[in-house]
Amino acid sequence: MKNTDPNHVHTYDAQGRITCCTLEEKIYTDAGGKRLLHEEEHEEEPDDKEQGQADIKGKSAIIKYLPALISLMMLLIGIALDNYVKPAFFTGYIRFAWYAVAYLPVGFPVMKEGWDALLGKEFFTEFTLMVLATIGAFAIGQYPEGVAVMLFYAIGELFQSAAVRKAKGNIKALLDIRPDAASVLKDNKYIETKPENVSVGETIQVKSGEKVPLDGQMLSVGGSFNTAALTGESKPKSIYKGEQVLAGMLNLDKVIELKVTKKFADSSLARILDMVQNATTRKAKTELLIRRFAKIYTPIVFFLAVALVLIPYFIVGDYLFTQWLYRALVFLVISCPCALVISIPLGYFGGIGAASKNGILFKGSNYLELMTKINTVVMDKTGTLTAGVFKVQDIVTTGMDKNDFIPILSALESKSTHPIAKAIAEYQKNDVQAYATEDIEEISGHGLKGKVNGKYVLAGNTRLLRKFNVSYDTAIDQVAETIVVVAINNKYAGYVLIADEVKEDAKQAIKQMHLNGIRQTIMLSGDKNAITQKIAGHLDIDKAFGDLLPEDKVDKIEELKQDKTNIIAFVGDGVNDAPVLALSDVGIAMGALGSDAAIETADVVIQTDQPSKIVTAIKIGKATKRIVIQNIALAFTVKAVVLALGAGGLATMWEAVFADVGVALLAILNAVRIQRMQF
Repeated sequence: MKNTDPNHVHTYDAQGRITCCTLEEKIYTDAGGKRLLHEEEHEEEPDDKEQGQADIKGKSAIIKYLPALISLMMLLIGIALDNYVKPAFFTGYIRFAWYAVAYLPVGFPVMKEGWDALLGKEFFTEFTLMVLATIGAFAIGQYPEGVAVMLFYAIGELFQSAAVRKAKGNIKALLDIRPDAASVLKDNKYIETKPENVSVGETIQVKSGEKVPLDGQMLSVGGSFNTAALTGESKPKSIYKGEQVLAGMLNLDKVIELKVTKKFADSSLARILDMVQNATTRKAKTELLIRRFAKIYTPIVFFLAVALVLIPYFIVGDYLFTQWLYRALVFLVISCPCALVISIPLGYFGGIGAASKNGILFKGSNYLELMTKINTVVMDKTGTLTAGVFKVQDIVTTGMDKNDFIPILSALESKSTHPIAKAIAEYQKNDVQAYATEDIEEISGHGLKGKVNGKYVLAGNTRLLRKFNVSYDTAIDQVAETIVVVAINNKYAGYVLIADEVKEDAKQAIKQMHLNGIRQTIMLSGDKNAITQKIAGHLDIDKAFGDLLPEDKVDKIEELKQDKTNIIAFVGDGVNDAPVLALSDVGIAMGALGSDAAIETADVVIQTDQPSKIVTAIKIGKATKRIVIQNIALAFTVKAVVLALGAGGLATMWEAVFADVGVALLAILNAVRIQRMQF
């Protein structure tokens, strides 16, 4: 199939078969759903751009609906002339010509689609079925019915496009947070340019009320930002010097300066937009099943329609060709599978949109469906169930002064990005730069080692000291809270006590998981087992395991997967837990907005850092599945009944239109309900 859209990239399955450009993809494209990141740029001046876009949208809407309006008016006039006015001239060729002209505005585009399908060696499509049925109706003199079938089919297409536009509205809303320009520092003055033209390391300025155009590091003292467009949370977020600010945030406070840390194409916002745009390419099993079913079902009903014309000739005494041809045409119209192949992917598309509205990004409808089967939720502790915002509570030293101890430790910890290390570095900001560090090495699951001002320093958990055969006061093993133990020149020097807080919605989230079909909740942590069990007891988590290395977490998941009844979701930060995220049935990145590893590894990204969103994701998955099942049941039931009536001559083209277009519209209306649901 030739690709004429420069913004569309064909996709293929493992067997090399094209997986895009299906009927639903065509409709998504017509509705703008496949070009979320490739909006056309108009040539108006900036002041006239908005008005110009509004004019273009208004004209395109009129053009889109004009053919159906023309056909509808001519059909109604023709029916009035046939049944009420009854002029003498409205017969024969004139009557045929009138209805033929009424047919063409809506019929020609479908004929073109059918012809393109034939060129692509696809005969059994809804386009060819509609063309055959309506031309057949003209052939036996049923002109109004032929026009009506094609007209209502065209109206159905318009409704489908409108429904897709509505369903993708929450996703497309993300585009509104893409800034159009960036104010970048050049030759000691700020100039306006496109975000795509700004390089990493350059300084940009963001005024109050403006959107942040690129990911960057705060150079100013601090500022307040509205992150609702990214996370769905309306509460302003305060960000201070040295911390990360993400593209799409709205500056609420004062003029700030940022040092750009990523190109726009690599920014978290751009990657999330790309991820959501491509979510529809990953199909749920139900979608794939219905698509395969339609490919088998459509040719079967076509040949049944042919048989309905031919077989009665041999077994019916008063056989009348036009009578049985009419029944076959009715049969063809009813058999059109558009209610299934459109409403079902639309249901999943709507589910993805509803999830986006709630700050949850699904990488595909297959994960949306899989969320309904999850019965085991395994969670990391730090950053998932706890805030991951650590603060130094106490400093205990042995044989040295605290004023000497803490700067050495802070200098070492300043080289790590771990939340605990950041807390220690934050505690002692002054004089850290005066301490020379070298040979820094992070030992996974243990801590840090390196040289500070020539002294050999170890900082981490007690496993780290045991690993390097450093003796220490074993009484500290009984301390329940998180501590960082320190050895200087292979001699135990003391420890720092660190506190973390449980997230405010964590306890309610665990309760809601149990109420929504999760049979066991498990917490895994590299922290002390004592503190892990304490938090698990507070949150009513079923099982908890502490003192785990990253490879131990993998072992725990593999152990759970040995029971084939376990369908596992793992929730972690998406960086340290990447192997476990990949191993689980559904990997969920918690609080991972801005984390490249989370976006790459996880199947679902929760932007709001709230454990309760895990339950929201499950609820959205279940609501989507209910709607899909309802649509399947509706389509099959109505079509089966009307097919039987049509074969028996008890259903006309009008009933056939309801069985096809009417059911499709009902299914579409049902599918878009998810956009109005509260989760």
